[in-house]
Amino acid sequence: MKTKNLERRPRASLLVFTDAFYGDWVQVDGAVEVVPLPEAMDGLIACYRQIAGEHPDWEEYRAAMERDRRVLLRMTIDRAGPDAAG
Repeated sequence: MKTKNLERRPRASLLVFTDAFYGDWVQVDGAVEVVPLPEAMDGLIACYRQIAGEHPDWEEYRAAMERDRRVLLRMTIDRAGPDAAG
């Protein structure tokens, strides 16, 4: 449903928090592009590698991404803030 909403109105806000309950945070707003498979696959793999390193079975990962109909979201940031410091 979130993907359908972004396709209909391609704008979003993203809030990024630290692990601390009262830690720093920032909000970014911008236009969002929904990138479907198969074009999204290289980006999904790159994202996985940055977060978790190498997957034990890349064919299994690719099959899961296709089965789950995953997409990649690209945001062009046009505004950032406010942050916790003001």
